[in-house]
Amino acid sequence: MRTSGWGGEGQKYALTSDEDGSDFWGFAHEAEGLFTPLPDEQGARRVHLAGCLPQGGLLKVIDHIGGRRAVAGNAWFELLDGDGATMGSYFVNEVTVVDVKPSGRGAGLVDLTVTLWCENALAGAEQAWDLIRTGHLNRTGMWHELAPEDRHAWLSVALWSREHQRQGKPDAPAGQVFTLDGQHIADRDTFYCAMGEAINGPGGYFGWNLNALDDCLSGGWGATTPFTLHWESSTETRARWVERAAGDRDVALFDLLLEIFEERGVSVILR
Repeated sequence: MRTSGWGGEGQKYALTSDEDGSDFWGFAHEAEGLFTPLPDEQGARRVHLAGCLPQGGLLKVIDHIGGRRAVAGNAWFELLDGDGATMGSYFVNEVTVVDVKPSGRGAGLVDLTVTLWCENALAGAEQAWDLIRTGHLNRTGMWHELAPEDRHAWLSVALWSREHQRQGKPDAPAGQVFTLDGQHIADRDTFYCAMGEAINGPGGYFGWNLNALDDCLSGGWGATTPFTLHWESSTETRARWVERAAGDRDVALFDLLLEIFEERGVSVILR
């Protein structure tokens, strides 16, 4: 985990080579384009790294813009909090420098334009990362007003930031009682947003699909089974949530979740 000693004020991002963890590529103040909608299905992006001080493998390729040697390679694209610690990271492929110019953000800094491949940096995720960075992700329900596509991005940030947010906190012991607020549950993503917060607090993660939920119920993600889940406003949730489970069985997803909870030792009290 990086600390503020690595970079200066306002630096939100860092890159490190995937091939050599000691090959640090530098910091950047901004990464414009990282969270824009994908231009195609392959995940290619054009990202503007503003206020960057290139180092290591990234610095070596700057003199080769326009040629094959401008490809720095694969890297971990880290997101930093206000103290310079890593909140989470994305794996990026084929980082290639396509433009460089002096930056107005400080002496010796440059603005780099790179192309890279990254499928996990979802459009809409930047807002959630900014809330974590500034310490403003401090109450439950902040996802209620998001558009549906942004809720899925919210869940992605909950997943990739989970270790930073938990700060080594152990799972709650078996026998605990958690409250699931069902007032705003109307589909899969809203269920997982609410479930994550029921177990792990504001912006918390506890699965974002059925397989991930099952993994979380196996331990290591905030709660130890058996536990009790008080599902508030469950009648309203069931009435709104008419989605059926995918696969051979014709069963309401609401009912399938109840089956999964029962199999994993979770006692669900519908209220």
